[in-house]
Amino acid sequence: MSEIPVNTRPLDGPAPRLKAPAGATDCHIHLYLPGYEAQPGGPKIPELATVEDYRKLQQWLSLERVVVTQPNAYQRDNRALLAALDQLGTQTARGVAAVTPDTPDSDLRAWHEKGVRGARIMNLPGGAVTNDEMLAVEQRIRPLGWHLMVQFNGCNLNDYLDDLRRIEGEYIIDHIGKFMPPVPADDDRVDEILRLLDRGNAWFKICAGYEASRTGGPDYADIGAIAKRVIAHSPERILWGSNWPHVGVPREQYPDDAGQLDVLLDWASPEVQRKILVDNPATLYGFD
Repeated sequence: MSEIPVNTRPLDGPAPRLKAPAGATDCHIHLYLPGYEAQPGGPKIPELATVEDYRKLQQWLSLERVVVTQPNAYQRDNRALLAALDQLGTQTARGVAAVTPDTPDSDLRAWHEKGVRGARIMNLPGGAVTNDEMLAVEQRIRPLGWHLMVQFNGCNLNDYLDDLRRIEGEYIIDHIGKFMPPVPADDDRVDEILRLLDRGNAWFKICAGYEASRTGGPDYADIGAIAKRVIAHSPERILWGSNWPHVGVPREQYPDDAGQLDVLLDWASPEVQRKILVDNPATLYGFD
């Protein structure tokens, strides 16, 4: 078994300009724990990212609640996710796992007790469970009240629209739609996202604009234009996530963590910021 290096990413720094309200929730992080190796088909793990590391980041950004997402590196092996949830506790943490059509009901029930509330569908390289199995997975998780977290290149949205419309439970359109390359905010594919939100079971996550943006930070103007349009249209269906520890970009492109929160200062009013950070995730994830 190889030894994965410890975290060297910054875990503190200047405070965000946005003062997070009580109950603020980070709806998208990944954790990489010692003793758990990357699985075949997934990317390598360059550094650990432990619960202790993330708690330092939480303190820096004044966040209280978190949703841990199964990383591609672990593929369909959810053991590290479940171990992390054991450490974090269900009072302030939830999880999104890799679920297949064949995952036993007994596993799903056990994971629910640990705080899992969603299944990840990843239609990009390295994804462990893709659109081919999405509707079958949705049938498995709906009795538990879980949601799907769906990621794809928004430029290819039309390839997924029919299946997205067939989802009966809740689901998240991840990473600001992840348009690669970015499209204008009035693009017809953004129109389609608004129509999906109007159906009442879709959510839209503000997360990792740096991965797709061509204009770059701190404001990510190209991706920000899409985000602002969707936020204005459906403020009650928006979530936010840091995407820490940002493994999708090389270290020289590592984003400013405080800046990932501060984008909301420009993209949403204070009232809507509270919806995005506190009220909406509390509704979806069942936080008290």
